[in-house]
Amino acid sequence: MAGGTRSLELTRPAIEGLYGFPFTDGNRVTLLWKGADSFRSIFDALESALHLICLAFYIFRNDETGTELAAILKRKAKQGVRVCVLYDHFGSFGTPRRFWAEMKEAGVEIRASRPFKWSRPFRYIHRDHRKLIIVDGVKVFTGGLNIANEYRGFHRLRQVRGWRDTGILLEGPIARTLLSIFEKSWRAWGGDPIGFEGTVSPVVDGLPVIPIFADSARGRRRMRKLLYFSIAAAQRCIYLTTAYFAPSRRMLHALAEAEARGVDVRLLLPGKSDVVAAYYAGRAFFTKLLKAGVDVYTYEGEILHAKTAVFDGVWSVIGSANLDFQSLRKNDEGNVGIIDRDFGNRMTALFFEDLAHSSQVRLEEWKRRPPWERVKERFFGVFRRWL
Repeated sequence: MAGGTRSLELTRPAIEGLYGFPFTDGNRVTLLWKGADSFRSIFDALESALHLICLAFYIFRNDETGTELAAILKRKAKQGVRVCVLYDHFGSFGTPRRFWAEMKEAGVEIRASRPFKWSRPFRYIHRDHRKLIIVDGVKVFTGGLNIANEYRGFHRLRQVRGWRDTGILLEGPIARTLLSIFEKSWRAWGGDPIGFEGTVSPVVDGLPVIPIFADSARGRRRMRKLLYFSIAAAQRCIYLTTAYFAPSRRMLHALAEAEARGVDVRLLLPGKSDVVAAYYAGRAFFTKLLKAGVDVYTYEGEILHAKTAVFDGVWSVIGSANLDFQSLRKNDEGNVGIIDRDFGNRMTALFFEDLAHSSQVRLEEWKRRPPWERVKERFFGVFRRWL
């Protein structure tokens, strides 16, 4: 317990009071975790847009997936739909200028977030890592997906599976809240006011959703505070999935403390990664976690890119933030939290489905790993704050 002086509870009032922002009621929530199906849902929603499309992405490539999405955006812009695209300058650095120029020529409004500046070169490590699509102020997609072939599972010559990621489709009043968050960033990077009017009716039997978005040092402090509160308040189980894991001492202590008080703490990490340095930096802490009793699993097969958390089967978080220094201290991140037992059960079932495709790391076996693996772990572990 925090300070050992009071009991913490994962309740709506406790979360709202600590985070300082209310839940929005009456939302339909759809989980998306199969790459091809997720992109089909996204493409269909964009095709149905009548007034407004807003996109914010860390990676937006000009491969087959990006080109197909861009074609939809250009077509909708020519039909009179306002289309606003905000891409991260670092994450989409390899996307050619001509790709953006062709969208602009079709009427799509384009802005780059956090561009490189010679006057402040070290600020370039601060990235806009959010993933957000808003359609007509009534539908929102968010989660871990980027706009690129690997997330969709596209391959020109053979059938492949996309990276294992988790997204979410939200329909209801929360869409207007997230639109206002998008507009704040859009205007910060030079976009014209959106000023979209209209109301969204609550969905009958819809769920309460809270946005956990951070685009400042203060916002990231609030996000970290909520994370550690959730770990400290959990009494039964904590199921964490993350693509990049480079824990602080505080996080290691929080997870070990939860395990010590009888909480079932399970951590699902990639069995292979697209970022080798981050992969080994995370593995440098396996021994401490395993000795503390935390169950560690590595996902086998395609690359795991999801970022989700489930606490006590009732409080769930899905979004873009990883459990690493970059996400929790440097990046702009976007997550949503849902407090609901039935949805928590769905998240728990999905977590255990992933565990069925994973291998558990056993302490005695882990101790017998090759010496050169230990060398790489120690080396990259030193640089975990810069990954």
